[in-house]
Amino acid sequence: MSQNQIIRPSLSQPVFPLNIGCVNEVFPGFALGDFAVLEGSSSVYSLASLLCVRAQLPSQLGGLKSNVIFVDGANTFRFYQIAELARIHHLNPKKVLDNIYISRAFTAYQATYILIHQLKEAIKKYNAKLVIISDIAGFFLDKDIPEDEAQRIYSQVITYLSNFARETQTIIIATYPQHPNTARNNDLQSSTCTRASVILSLRKTSCSRQFVLKKHPYLLLGVSEMPQNNLTLMDFAEANA
Repeated sequence: MSQNQIIRPSLSQPVFPLNIGCVNEVFPGFALGDFAVLEGSSSVYSLASLLCVRAQLPSQLGGLKSNVIFVDGANTFRFYQIAELARIHHLNPKKVLDNIYISRAFTAYQATYILIHQLKEAIKKYNAKLVIISDIAGFFLDKDIPEDEAQRIYSQVITYLSNFARETQTIIIATYPQHPNTARNNDLQSSTCTRASVILSLRKTSCSRQFVLKKHPYLLLGVSEMPQNNLTLMDFAEANA
């Protein structure tokens, strides 16, 4: 089930679709300047892999013809999955992997430095229109970091990313997988949702999988459902390649 879209402003036309079946009816795609969040089940990591590949397609095929910057905060970069997705899309797996520039962080402070102090230069150096940030809040949930300090720094990071995406007309997509239901996680997730321009949630039910558009600046919010049938995002990619 999906809801109709309202008329989109001419300056915010989607340029980077997911191209996953009926999901397009609810969410036609990301626009330049979006700070988007993919939240929910662990499928967000597979979806991030899919976007890393599709970003390298020409615009005629729904891509950005762009390199990708991947800030890996959860050790979730999936080499073999991306190589397989590249083959499905008739791309050279080695070339696709070579065009993804990975920066790994191991603490909240390292992640903050990468995002606030190194991202701008990396965008220019690697000519990237897409940035993927894996598990954006993960390090800030570390109990070794005082809660007030974690919230303060995290707020600075997501405020910076929101402004950066808009000012540079870069698409920034952060994954926010499920974490334990704690007060700190709820606060960080709330802060993320406040600053994000687009929020797409992936949910699993007993009989279906749902893609939920939870926030968007000009589209009506809606839900796309598809049968479970043990399908994976790899299947979706193959069906739409």
